[in-house]
Amino acid sequence: MVDYVLITKQMESLAEESSECIPVMANTAALLFSEMPDINWAGFYLVKEDCLILGPFQGKVACVRIEKGKGVCGKAWEEDRIQLVPDVHCFQGHIACDSASRSEIVIPIHNKGEVAAVLDIDSPILSRFSEKDKEGLADLVEKFEQIIRW
Repeated sequence: MVDYVLITKQMESLAEESSECIPVMANTAALLFSEMPDINWAGFYLVKEDCLILGPFQGKVACVRIEKGKGVCGKAWEEDRIQLVPDVHCFQGHIACDSASRSEIVIPIHNKGEVAAVLDIDSPILSRFSEKDKEGLADLVEKFEQIIRW
């Protein structure tokens, strides 16, 4: 069981030194990657003009650019809605950056009411992410939005 309250407190503590978005994203990706079992990628994509650009992450190499509406990340951005995907191979338009990934969760991150980035977490396990993960990560992102300096 992942303790999202503890991870959120750790993120807040690490952000006290610097609330700049890149350091907080880097530390948050590292926290999630080390504290969440059965994941193979955790990181961020930032909105840059008309696409998502790879940000800080932990895991294997990743796609650098993702168009709006493409893949799970692009869909989360386009719809401004959390995407919880039990089987990425059943998700129309899935982008396979790592063929080992089987499930994925993506949470939009806002700045001034607009999606400015997404948090993306992948797992090699089918149906790895639950409603509890969704709630815990949504709470983490809400706190992230409050403390981050873009």
